[in-house]
Amino acid sequence: MSSRPGLIRRFFGGLWWLLDFTRRLVLNLVFLGLLVILAVAWFAGGKTAPLKDKTALVLDLRGDLVEQYSVSSARAALSQALAEPRSETRLRDVLQALDAAAKDPHISSVVLALDDLDGAGTPQLREIADALQRFKTSGKPVLAWGSSYSQRQYYLAAHADQVWVHPDGNVFIRGFGGTGLFFKNALDKLGITVYPFQAGKFKSAIEPFTRAEPSPEALEADLSWMTSAWASWTAQVEALRKFDAGTIDKLVDEAPQRLAAAGGNIAKMALDAKLVDGLKTRDEFRALMIERGAPIDDKAGTFRQIPLEAYVARLKPETSGPQIAVVVAQGEIVDDDNTPGMVGGRATAELIRRARESDEVKALILRIDSPGGSAFASELIRRELELTRKAGKPVIASMGNVAASGGYWIAAGADQIQADPSTITGSIGVFGLLASFDKSLEKLSIGTGGVGTTWLAQAMSPTKPLDPRVAEMVQLSIGHVYKQFLDNVAAARKSTPEKIDAVAQGRVWTGRQAKEHGLVDVLGGLTSSTAAAAQLAKLGDDYRVVYFEREPQGLDRVLAMLFGEAARLGVAHFGWTLPAPWVEVQRSAERELRLLADAPAHPLRAYAHCLCATP
Repeated sequence: MSSRPGLIRRFFGGLWWLLDFTRRLVLNLVFLGLLVILAVAWFAGGKTAPLKDKTALVLDLRGDLVEQYSVSSARAALSQALAEPRSETRLRDVLQALDAAAKDPHISSVVLALDDLDGAGTPQLREIADALQRFKTSGKPVLAWGSSYSQRQYYLAAHADQVWVHPDGNVFIRGFGGTGLFFKNALDKLGITVYPFQAGKFKSAIEPFTRAEPSPEALEADLSWMTSAWASWTAQVEALRKFDAGTIDKLVDEAPQRLAAAGGNIAKMALDAKLVDGLKTRDEFRALMIERGAPIDDKAGTFRQIPLEAYVARLKPETSGPQIAVVVAQGEIVDDDNTPGMVGGRATAELIRRARESDEVKALILRIDSPGGSAFASELIRRELELTRKAGKPVIASMGNVAASGGYWIAAGADQIQADPSTITGSIGVFGLLASFDKSLEKLSIGTGGVGTTWLAQAMSPTKPLDPRVAEMVQLSIGHVYKQFLDNVAAARKSTPEKIDAVAQGRVWTGRQAKEHGLVDVLGGLTSSTAAAAQLAKLGDDYRVVYFEREPQGLDRVLAMLFGEAARLGVAHFGWTLPAPWVEVQRSAERELRLLADAPAHPLRAYAHCLCATP
């Protein structure tokens, strides 16, 4: 009778030993691999092999274009070390590579490989476009080939000296626009009552919960900024392709007829419209590059080239000279500092404080790509910028894709605000949101009950209809925060709250429109903002740009160090490279429903959020 338990114990004991042995074996092999890489790099003297002449820099943009990685540094380093497909490309890396390549005698050309570029806003693309133009002044060509071009991909390709597309590919230009999701009817069916509070008649961020369709005011405001952004986009592309003004709109209007004339061949339609210079397969493009003097790389069987990631890994950062600090505010602004891919109010304020207290830092740039969020967290960041200015260090707010609502709130703390003509900004307004589920519970025949020591103890329960006294409190709070918003902006813009209110009311503007209304000082990007910071700090050309970012802690720090170094050495020494409209809808729904779910936990929270994105 006793032998059976012993047999079972030995079986599971052996199974556990096998699992534990396998785990330790895998970890040891990974660690051994890292040691081998580090040893090879050590004996190689820590030097990378020099580039050969006539090497093409392949700008292989992959995934979303971002200001900083939205995942932890350890996760990013691990992905790179394991050669996983890159899901994000940092804007700063692209700009650094292009500016370095312009001066590099070994780089003979830039090849745009944009097939895997997914998300990118026009302001970010314009930053790269400007860097491409700087590269071209060196006398070196920029060439583009793609299997197909989306609208954002083609914007960059249009900056090339020559553009080719696959004979079976296409160039898809459609303009700016989109549709949102409106949940009111669905919420009614579920028995969920939403109580909206807002300050600003154009503050449409709350409409998905209160309407079955957008309001006329929201449609008016959206069409206004989209028309402005589209005019900027078409004007630049038409100038690059030497088209007459209005050509792009005409091509879109005549698309069905033009496609019929091309026999249904979309690539030929693009060629006939002179959007591209030729139709070539990938192997034909490679042959063309070799024919033009880029030698065959025997190892790879193609023209001599280096991908973006490998080239960036070779660049050495400057280690001396006064610093211009850059703090990135990318994502929704939240009170929680541990939410990946978002702007933590306390954490971002701490980064600004670190930069201010550093003797090496002479100026600060806040790079913003945020639709806003928590008004409280936004104020924490703005206050630190104000203190930095009072400490005598110039502050520039550099707006990227979006710097609206809370994104504009934090920008108001700067000495100067710069924005791209297509940046989505403004949306100076505030809203609050509460919801009750009493009707849902009634439909499910679920009863509720309880007691409280004061009327307020139960008044905010989502299981009951909203108490009118609570509604009054929330609206008063929203009005107070909106007044604070107006006062801050008026003081920063040397205006009055009344004048700011006239262009506020939650209305969204493009950067160009915002400048016309006095909300932006200069139309420019990150490069322009850096030059302005250096000028205000009287640094001349003697400075270096340093990004202040959150440092990994604990195990995350160890992994970042190990895998980060392994990835850098792998790319630089061994040439490791990465393998070759429902998403937007999903992101929009997740973002808006997260706000609804957050409401019961924070009944008096004020949001400065535009729920918007650059096209």
